[in-house]
Amino acid sequence: MLNAQDRDIHQCDGGWVPVFVDQDKGIALMSIGFLLEKPDVWRGPKKNALIKQFVSDVAWGELDFLIVDTLPGTSDEHISTIESLRPYKPLGAVLVTTTQAVSMGDVRWELTFCKKTGLRVLGIIENMSGFVCPHCSECTNLFSKGGGQELAKHARVPFLGCVPLDPQLSRSLEEGSDFLQEFPKSSAFPALANIAQQILAGASSHSS
Repeated sequence: MLNAQDRDIHQCDGGWVPVFVDQDKGIALMSIGFLLEKPDVWRGPKKNALIKQFVSDVAWGELDFLIVDTLPGTSDEHISTIESLRPYKPLGAVLVTTTQAVSMGDVRWELTFCKKTGLRVLGIIENMSGFVCPHCSECTNLFSKGGGQELAKHARVPFLGCVPLDPQLSRSLEEGSDFLQEFPKSSAFPALANIAQQILAGASSHSS
């Protein structure tokens, strides 16, 4: 998604040097994909140790935000991530659901997980909320709508917004191109921008 395939990881005095994905070195990236030549199966303790290394043994430098993208669920890896970040007082978690009942069921577990681990929930996003026609830009609700908002209301956490299923966005992610520059008129653009603004506002109010 960030067009950083086949990049090498180097060592410095402070640990691993992350991969910078833009010329201004504004976005630094670390992934297990940089360390493995081919997919491998790791047991829990090995994965947990690597998570701790990604937090403590990467020369991140000065950061505005550290974003950890995880798979859905409430596994040992999620616990290791929270425990590794706890000394740095993480702002919280952004939970993403689709409108399907199975997805919302997973997020209910994640809400309980966040509560038990003391991790603040910054909000819930409803992804794939309708389909944007690439020809006429009309948005059609292929699935049910409003499940994410109802879930947020029930859990008493902020609802950050809906992101429609846009083929242009999907293609941009596959190609590693800049969606916001290439498709500023997409209906997904204002949805993503509004969500980002809400998260930044919430982070600002929390830090103050």
